Amino acid sequence: MMLYLSFIFSATIFTLASSASVHTIFNHRNHVSRDSSLFARPSSDVFVRDDCEPADPQNTVSDRLNTLLNTSGTGYVLPLCPSTQYYLTAPLQFFAPNQEISTAGYPTGDDRATLVVSGVNQTTAVDGQCQNCNGVILRNVQINGTRLGGSAMPGGANIEMGGSNRDQLIEYVHTFDPRGWSCLHIAEGVLNCTNTTVRNNDVGPCGSDAFQQWADGISMSCQNSFVQNNMVKNPTDGGVVLFGAPGTLVENNTIWVENNTLLGGINMVDYLPWLGNYTNTIVRNNTIIGGLATGRPTGNETDGVDDEDVIIKIGIAIGPRTWFVNTFFNNVSFSGTVLNNQLTGAFGYGMAMSSARNFTVENNILFGNTSFIGARGPNCTAGDTVPSPAPFVVDPNTTTQTTEQTNFQNIANGDGLTCIQPPEGGDYWPFGGNPDSPVPSSPASSSSGSTTTTSGLSGGAKAGIAIGVIFGVAAIAIVAFFIRRWALQRVVPPPQPWSTAYRQPQEK
Repeated sequence: MMLYLSFIFSATIFTLASSASVHTIFNHRNHVSRDSSLFARPSSDVFVRDDCEPADPQNTVSDRLNTLLNTSGTGYVLPLCPSTQYYLTAPLQFFAPNQEISTAGYPTGDDRATLVVSGVNQTTAVDGQCQNCNGVILRNVQINGTRLGGSAMPGGANIEMGGSNRDQLIEYVHTFDPRGWSCLHIAEGVLNCTNTTVRNNDVGPCGSDAFQQWADGISMSCQNSFVQNNMVKNPTDGGVVLFGAPGTLVENNTIWVENNTLLGGINMVDYLPWLGNYTNTIVRNNTIIGGLATGRPTGNETDGVDDEDVIIKIGIAIGPRTWFVNTFFNNVSFSGTVLNNQLTGAFGYGMAMSSARNFTVENNILFGNTSFIGARGPNCTAGDTVPSPAPFVVDPNTTTQTTEQTNFQNIANGDGLTCIQPPEGGDYWPFGGNPDSPVPSSPASSSSGSTTTTSGLSGGAKAGIAIGVIFGVAAIAIVAFFIRRWALQRVVPPPQPWSTAYRQPQEK
């Protein structure tokens, strides 16, 4: 449609351009001489920005930027230059309330400044856990942790925020490939961190699915916080992990896998540091996309092969025993709420609950094509019964006082469910799409009764557009002819000040 409109506009201008009236309209324009300084090659000074802090010299960049944060006081904004990489040998450390680190102009794409973790044994690019870091903001930057396929290193996450502070904000940040255990960690302080907002970020990939090389996407331990509208791509430990974080709302996030198996999409399994307290922690309206078949279906196929054999082992996990077996004895996760989340793709278990009390789990659904696959892996406890993969499972022996949707299936043992492993090969993976790839055209089944829709133009619609174009061009040509004829009759062109090289010949 845009090409069609451009063609119509060009045709109209071409037809009118020869008329005397249009010639008169444009006779004020001056010829630009060849040696005009307007087109001279600019000096290098033109490209020096004065609205952001330069990355060069790189060997002093960490010290220079930290000095600005340390000396500029409350409310200081550290502006980084767009499309620039800053090779850090030490973390940037917020120093005073309401400071901000961001890219000048607040871009949201690949032109955001990139902080690159480069120091020996360094794992963190930005640290916002100082003693007086209330209200600090990290926005519109990228963090490259540079693990680059290496082994996980001891230390912090790409981004370490929270601590004994309140009202922090992380938004429009792309954090990926951490050397440490998480792409983004919001710490609890001495159980006094409160009201951190993590929104509109693109997170991942994070870690490897090799044993104990995992990394979280978002790790939240700050109470009364918000985790909203984030896109979490290919984490390997937990997509969003809630370490209790009572009073926190997790909503409208999308978590998906591509080439690494993920242990848990959203995890409510950690007993420490809040001693299992998930009171008023709400997980709702999130989308979790498991492994999908590679390529496109043929005919009526709904399942196919995944070249990487990846799944999400548990879509949403509740209770420490699902993860840690009996590490925390009879302690439980309690008083959380899980509502209206949707899952598609290949999982071991869609949702699994054990060692939980007073949870409300309702209206969570499957959509599109789903499959539940996997079997006992080498890390499963010898002698334990591993339940068969299923959409919704609960261990009634360790779960009490819960309100749960009716399609949960009772299992005899809900311990250590992440020990399962996906099958090696086979056409077990559903066809579908994730945010990085379009949905292949295939029949879609859904336990929630959703339907498949298609987009595009029919043959009749395309024919209609073609006819409309032909008639449109003809109509504009006719109108232009009469306008030109009228103009030639009523307008006498004035003498032209231009040289003959620019003069239009007069019609006779």
